[in-house]
Amino acid sequence: MRKGEEITTSEPKVDEERGRLLQKVCEEALRIAKPSEEEKRRTLQFSLDLTRELSEKLSMAGVEAEVEVQGSVAKDTWLTGEKDIDIFILLPKSYGKEAFLKVLEVAKEVAKKDWREAYAEHPYIEAKIKGYTVDFVPCFKVRDASEAASSVDRTPLHTIYMKQRLNEEARDQVRLLKKFMRGIGTYGAEIKVGGFSGYLCEVLTLHYGSFLKVLEAASKWKRGELIDIEGHYDGEREDAERLFQTAPLIVVDPIDKVRNLASSIRETKLNEFIAASREFQKRPSLRFFYPKDVRPLPTGTFIRALRRKGTSLIIVKFGPVEAVPDILWGQLYRSHRAVRNLIRRYDFRILRDCVWSDERDLNILLFELESLRLPATRRHLGPPVEKAEDCERFLKKHLNSEQVISGPRVEGDRWVVEVRRPYTDAAALLKEKLKRGGRELGIASLVSRAISESLEVLVDHEITTLYNSNREFAKFLTEYLLGRPRWLERSWDPGVEAH
Repeated sequence: MRKGEEITTSEPKVDEERGRLLQKVCEEALRIAKPSEEEKRRTLQFSLDLTRELSEKLSMAGVEAEVEVQGSVAKDTWLTGEKDIDIFILLPKSYGKEAFLKVLEVAKEVAKKDWREAYAEHPYIEAKIKGYTVDFVPCFKVRDASEAASSVDRTPLHTIYMKQRLNEEARDQVRLLKKFMRGIGTYGAEIKVGGFSGYLCEVLTLHYGSFLKVLEAASKWKRGELIDIEGHYDGEREDAERLFQTAPLIVVDPIDKVRNLASSIRETKLNEFIAASREFQKRPSLRFFYPKDVRPLPTGTFIRALRRKGTSLIIVKFGPVEAVPDILWGQLYRSHRAVRNLIRRYDFRILRDCVWSDERDLNILLFELESLRLPATRRHLGPPVEKAEDCERFLKKHLNSEQVISGPRVEGDRWVVEVRRPYTDAAALLKEKLKRGGRELGIASLVSRAISESLEVLVDHEITTLYNSNREFAKFLTEYLLGRPRWLERSWDPGVEAH
């Protein structure tokens, strides 16, 4: 929305107030989110010094390469306080991927001692240097996306595209969108979040024209929304839908028509953004950009909250998993799905579940069950009587089985038995099935190793000790029990201060 532009509705007075408040909130959010000139100067100077040093060392090592800053710093769309810098080393394709390792050895010299090797589509180095987190990323220099061997090769092309199109006002609008998404928890394409990437925020801002116009459009998005800023599929929507398999949101990469920038967004994150966009326009507030920190409930209140729900919380707790965050979260989510399937397989009903990690020493798979315990017996339906062969097999299996408590008998048109449950306690089930790591259940390899070495299964009040000893976990569990996003408050008053 341009400065001074008003929103008109059937309620002009209230709407004028809301329009002014929207503008006021956006101006204040941007004032806080935008780096100062001094912060820009320091960050850019640090980045320049680093690229020069690495260029010199690569040249001395006989490596032909171009060293460039990429990402939000290069495009001037980063947020104040962000200390992440992407340094890309662009190599001729003639070198082959074996050159990446040589390049990274040189990068380690620049990083000095505080670095670690990581791996996405190929290896890179993550380093801590003078308070900044620097990723040294080797890639091939390509002229267009069709030559790219990986998504990393496309990144410099993204930077060129955006630097040519984003003016100062547009960059600020991108900052607002990023800060809004960060505030509501939908920013970040990494596996942990499953949200919107920085580049996707830039594309959306370019397409719609401003932060508020992105929110206005998002409020009306339907499943299969197609955004194609370069018109790659003008008049050919069916081709796009066929290629992207009717994804919930399709945002065609401006420089690569076969790539959907929104493909990694989890459905929940997409819909959280849509819901928050609607709510912000109705009740603008700084809390969408800067949510209040969660204060853990006092222990007594926490225990009472658990009792009031009348359900059972059960957590699978285990120690460190040696992996970079993206690998860690991928393994955690995969393992979480495996444990969820195990619990359901034995008839326990899950109301809600989630994953938490401090990415260092503690990992948690949490499940909220309708009940921790089940009756010793369950009813098992057999085949219809009219299916003679199936009935014969059913009777042969169950007639003299020690697991059968009652039956077989005919009820209506089917055979029925009541059988003994192998597990009536969910905690006992998890302890037994996971004690050796659970690889046969689908638990991911690194998580399986950690579980086999440090598994604990805690239920309800047994969680209290961990709650009291780990503040970050206590904040997570407090927010879990609240069960609603921090931006969701229904108390808008035109005369009330925005925050």
